[in-house]
Amino acid sequence: MEKRLKPSTAVSHRTRSNVKRAHTRRTLRLITIAIVVAILACSGIYRTAIDPGTQAAPDPANLVSQNTLDPANTAPTDTPDPGDVDPQNPQATDVTLVTDTPYPELPPIMTTPLPTLPGIAIPYFYYAQSGDTLPAVAIRFGVATSDITSPDPIPATGLINPNQLLNIPRRLQNTTPSTRVMPDSEVIYSPSAIDFDTQTYIHNSNGYLSTYSEYLGSTGNTSGSEIVQRVASEYSVNPRLLLALLEIKSHWVLGQPAAQADNDYPLGLVDPSQKLLEPQLAWAADTLCQGYYGWREGRLIELTFPDKTKLRLAPDLNAGSVALLYFFTQFDNLAQLTTDVYATSGSLPALEESMFGSPWMRAENVEPLFPNDLAQPVMNLPFANGQLWSFSNGPHPAWGLAGPHAALDFAPSSDQHGCVKSDFWVLAIAPGVVVRSEIADVIVDLDGDGYESTGWDILYQHISAASRIPAGTRVAVGDKIGHPSCEGGPATGTHTHIARKYNGEWIEAGDPLPFVLSGWTAHLGDKPLEGSLTRGDDTVIASVLSMPSSYIYGDDKYPQ
Repeated sequence: MEKRLKPSTAVSHRTRSNVKRAHTRRTLRLITIAIVVAILACSGIYRTAIDPGTQAAPDPANLVSQNTLDPANTAPTDTPDPGDVDPQNPQATDVTLVTDTPYPELPPIMTTPLPTLPGIAIPYFYYAQSGDTLPAVAIRFGVATSDITSPDPIPATGLINPNQLLNIPRRLQNTTPSTRVMPDSEVIYSPSAIDFDTQTYIHNSNGYLSTYSEYLGSTGNTSGSEIVQRVASEYSVNPRLLLALLEIKSHWVLGQPAAQADNDYPLGLVDPSQKLLEPQLAWAADTLCQGYYGWREGRLIELTFPDKTKLRLAPDLNAGSVALLYFFTQFDNLAQLTTDVYATSGSLPALEESMFGSPWMRAENVEPLFPNDLAQPVMNLPFANGQLWSFSNGPHPAWGLAGPHAALDFAPSSDQHGCVKSDFWVLAIAPGVVVRSEIADVIVDLDGDGYESTGWDILYQHISAASRIPAGTRVAVGDKIGHPSCEGGPATGTHTHIARKYNGEWIEAGDPLPFVLSGWTAHLGDKPLEGSLTRGDDTVIASVLSMPSSYIYGDDKYPQ
């Protein structure tokens, strides 16, 4: 007798760009710039600000007046060259932030607005960043995809190679500055954090956090350093950034909290349901992910301040900078944002540099995070041939409530509803080494170097503690990871939740790098948890109610 399916819900490597191609693109760009300069010079309005070798930083003092919704306002002006930070003095109060450093591994981007001649529209000369896609770039620049041209072919839905020159019409006015204040690799748990020891840093800082502990239901009495590391690992957010945010908001890391509110709400979110360190850090990580991946995917293009005013984001920003801007707009109106993000002293970027050294120098060693022509390795369905499972949830956040829709859920067949014990096994979808196995989560590192912040990594969630594979185990395709369950997070039925990361960044389950399992390709739905899998002419529709259209079999067409 066929069993009835039950419902289930669940809420390193640096690759350098081709030198020859990069040189060609720079040459083309310089030729284009030369033409523009000649036009402007003939008109008597040539300005040295368009020198392609510079990227001007905004003057924080003028930021408010220059970036309102008044079309008559002008663009940010240049600032003097900033000085250096003394890495030996983490308590320094006179910290100068290098805000005009070009994005690592990319040619400088011309961000200073140019004059417009009658009948001539000066375009953006934009070099694609790691993770860019044509649809997202078009949304950010406020143009149609057909408006964007390049000397090289542009993939319609896939990743654009880092450094590819794009010619984009200039349609936007009155945006935030184009100044990049934080590299992508310093926001996510990227290869740049491999050598960072969270516990040692907190201990040596001798601040309030070094003696703090908190009781958690899953791990009992847990130290402050363990909480920071846990949140960083789970959300894949850089622990250096979490510590810098904790310090700037409440002085927990290098000093002592000054008020009771800083004790209760150390990240600044005053909400009784989010009280104490772990909930505050989890909220902060979730918020950073919302900004980072919202920009990456084209879902976030403007900032909304607490006073309800809005400001369009500069289209050539990077995801790491947007993550920081988005976090601070949860508290700051525009004037305060200039202090917290752009100021050369007292801002979060300045503080992080004083605590940990230059993030841009670290980024030079690991970015771009996505190499040219990145592709997913071969992966199989997470269950055995001949078994019937349900594709219970389509693409949805890998962790928390925000972030990319990187995860897929599968529920085993059962004659019972709800959270029941299952004898089915979740199997490894690709070979690798188990680098983390705790609570109900298993992380398998596919490149085998032992770090989940480098190369491809797979998260298996809701794995029963009774059967969970231990850390350090090397697995082949089809090896047993553990039994599916409801452990480790919100769930109404036994299932497993799987997601991918590359160099610490969660990879959306749909385009541009769709999740492909045994030939089944994942597609986003109109809402989180919706979506489908297709293979040839066959389609499986995600269903939280385990409708027959969601049934999927392990088969021999793609041997496991």
